[in-house]
Amino acid sequence: VSDASGCSMIALLHTGAAKFPQNLLSRARQAVSFLLLAGVLKGFSSILSRKLASHGFGASMAAMSSFPPQRYHYFLVLDFEATCDKPQIHPQEIIEFPILKLNGRTMEIESTFHMYVQPVVHPQLTPFCTELTGIIQGMVDGQPSLQQVLERVDEWMAKEGLLDPSVKSIFVTCGDWDLKVMLPGQCQYLGLPVADYFKQWINLKKAYSFAMGSWPKNGLLDMNKGLNLQHIGRPHSGIDDCKNIANIMKTLAHRGFIFKQTSKPF
Repeated sequence: VSDASGCSMIALLHTGAAKFPQNLLSRARQAVSFLLLAGVLKGFSSILSRKLASHGFGASMAAMSSFPPQRYHYFLVLDFEATCDKPQIHPQEIIEFPILKLNGRTMEIESTFHMYVQPVVHPQLTPFCTELTGIIQGMVDGQPSLQQVLERVDEWMAKEGLLDPSVKSIFVTCGDWDLKVMLPGQCQYLGLPVADYFKQWINLKKAYSFAMGSWPKNGLLDMNKGLNLQHIGRPHSGIDDCKNIANIMKTLAHRGFIFKQTSKPF
């Protein structure tokens, strides 16, 4: 051992051995040995961390060691925006379709799917809808139909390896409306099938209430406030809401929360 203070402590114990009772001397030697070993391991850990960081592994190592593993390989964060007015129009149609692929090990965003969708029943957006969502008419005009977007979602899921049966993934939404009401309702209206991967999800409001012990009445705003997080972007922007959901999930995971499916089987 190269630590000078450690060596001097051992020398002191050896030279003063005759002055100590044997049992106290043995305990003292054990204590010094433990402290020296701890120092060596701490130094080795520091060196190892620097070596890993130099090869680009520092952040991922820190992320892996900072919270317990999740039950899913990936979380697919989703938040629709749809046509709307006061009083509400029927049927509502999805006009923004964003998904963030969140790594369940690091809780970092790995990939993004984001498309706007052209409504067909009420093709003209109302002023109320534009004010609420920030989506203007030019953002949906000429965009693919819901059927075409769903086909592209499936292609993206395949490209990302999410259709592999050995890969466990689940959608995450802020509430049950997106996948319990909006998507199946519009698909039924248009005569489109709903893919099985859309039939199970995690309601972030329920997960938050399990973790924090209170129900977030105002959704993302309350969850961000409860976790002392800054709100990202614009409220009721689908892609910004997804980023807020991902940030809340990452924060809860770092606190040790394990996410579980909250939806009931279809």
